Amino acid sequence: MIRVAQDGAIWTLTLDRPDKANSLTAEMLQALCNAVDDATRQQACAIILTGVGRVFSAGADLVEARAGLATSPLWEDLSARIAKAECLTIAALNGTLAGGAFGMALACDLRLCVPGTKFFYPVMKLGFLPQPSDPGRLAALIGPARAKMILMAGARIEAEEARDWGLIDRIVAPDDLMEAARALCADALSAQPAHVAAIKRLVP
Repeated sequence: MIRVAQDGAIWTLTLDRPDKANSLTAEMLQALCNAVDDATRQQACAIILTGVGRVFSAGADLVEARAGLATSPLWEDLSARIAKAECLTIAALNGTLAGGAFGMALACDLRLCVPGTKFFYPVMKLGFLPQPSDPGRLAALIGPARAKMILMAGARIEAEEARDWGLIDRIVAPDDLMEAARALCADALSAQPAHVAAIKRLVP
């Protein structure tokens, strides 16, 4: 349910469970953690996260969430690995981003999405806390009031508003999404891995 493709120094990690809106299981989260570790070990210059179908991810698989996945440390482990990866990380969102899946996108350096993408994180009404690092990363991107609008008021944000807020960086046509993501990797690909890592460390 996680496809890993390597094209030179660009690694693409694809959520491939479209029949379940790419909802994430513990096995999928661990596979993503392992893939990010492998990419880092092999000095990837860029990692792209994307999905199959019309939804990037609906968050946790409902059955596993009820069995404890909603509070699993795997979510935070994954976002921490992505944030610490010493390469350019890009979330190429092929559709709606919801719930716990927010963490991996917030941890990326750049975020692209297709028109019609919606963003929501319904932790308030579901009775869960967000991943520990998510509120801080969200507030750093869009400000504390807008972060509370998503986390506390349950707002569903459309793609254009998300771009205006700074939650995403560009809206790209579906057929052009992966090409646009790869184009953003060009400078990183032309540099030494240590140079990519050094520039990334300079940006808080």
